[in-house]
Amino acid sequence: MNLELKENRPHGTKEYPYDQYHMHHIGHRFQVPVHWHEEMEIIYIKQGQLQVTVNGQNFSGESGSIYLVNPRELHLMGSSDVSVDYYTLLFPLELLSFQTMDELETGLMQPLRSGQWMFRHELTDDKAHTFSSLLEAVIEVNRRNHPWKQLRTRVLLLQLLETLIEKNALLRPAAGFQNRMQKEMLAFIQAHYTEKITLGMLSGQFHLSEKYISHYFKEHFHLTFSNYVNHLRLTHAKRLLEFTDLPVTEIALRSGFPSVSYFIRTFKGSCGISPLKYRKSFDAPIH
Repeated sequence: MNLELKENRPHGTKEYPYDQYHMHHIGHRFQVPVHWHEEMEIIYIKQGQLQVTVNGQNFSGESGSIYLVNPRELHLMGSSDVSVDYYTLLFPLELLSFQTMDELETGLMQPLRSGQWMFRHELTDDKAHTFSSLLEAVIEVNRRNHPWKQLRTRVLLLQLLETLIEKNALLRPAAGFQNRMQKEMLAFIQAHYTEKITLGMLSGQFHLSEKYISHYFKEHFHLTFSNYVNHLRLTHAKRLLEFTDLPVTEIALRSGFPSVSYFIRTFKGSCGISPLKYRKSFDAPIH
């Protein structure tokens, strides 16, 4: 779950830009920190409880709940339910577009891609059952690697879009000042997390008090400022451990940790193993 503010991990391939993730048997409390990406995301809860936040709106999902995350929307999710079982489906809206500049393309698809229209975040009425049946079909086609999965997936996603339109799930976006401020604040942290970044730096950058920023983080992102910074630093450190031969001390400093001892302690607290053992797990031969 190495997710940062803007998720740069590719979803699917250039030839087939669709991906799905099945999160289950996690076995412990978890939180996917706040992030955004260019793709549309559908969150489908099969079992258990999942807390989802999209653009500052908080939802408590349970079995059968479905949430829609529009492209470039800040969102996060987490759960203390060890039995939670859910899927996330990600795809660019371009996957549903047409080459012909007909009324469907100009009146619907282009406004969706440009953000003039957006989807409601939560499906609640009786049509959610129809929607879940289509989601199950999409998941199954891609799980079984159907020989015509690209064609079949696109057809099913278009049916999902039709269902959303039928249930009046499209709306005009509200003014986005709060969302812009959140993105700017998190982008500033992402640009400086390898340095000595403090609440005082954010206070000066955004002309807000440290107390306000600290409270804002807890209220909107469900974690503390220091926890978010450590998440970014740990994510960076994991990549260096996986893809370089740099010594642990150098990795700690390059990732922004004030000392190697604090880095090792934080890493073990998050991952359950030391940085060296983590690196060795990637060096082990595949049988």
